[in-house]
Amino acid sequence: QVQLVESGGGLVQAGGSLRLSCAASGRILGINAMGWYRQVPGKQRELVAIITSGGVTNYADPVKGRFTISRDNAKNTVYLQMNSLKPEDTAVYYCNVDRTAYGVGPVLYWGQGTQVTVSS
Repeated sequence: QVQLVESGGGLVQAGGSLRLSCAASGRILGINAMGWYRQVPGKQRELVAIITSGGVTNYADPVKGRFTISRDNAKNTVYLQMNSLKPEDTAVYYCNVDRTAYGVGPVLYWGQGTQVTVSS
């Protein structure tokens, strides 16, 4: 099992910044991509950004140029720097990793979610 602990959410005014962190622990051997998703009530969870073990990144169109995903493999931690926040960025943000080990996988793991609220 992989445990994911998120931090850094909160309330911010439009135009402000927040930095989310997600630390992985447990059976971390074999973790591949790490990413962030978000969800608002009544809508499907959507990809925000993802980073591979080799550092290749991909972003959803609404956040391109404003959000930056990074990871520290030594700390097994993924970050999401969110700048120029907009009210429509308000959501619960979830950390996600996929793991392949001993021929099994990829298996997806999710964090508990952290609330981000952007006021206008």
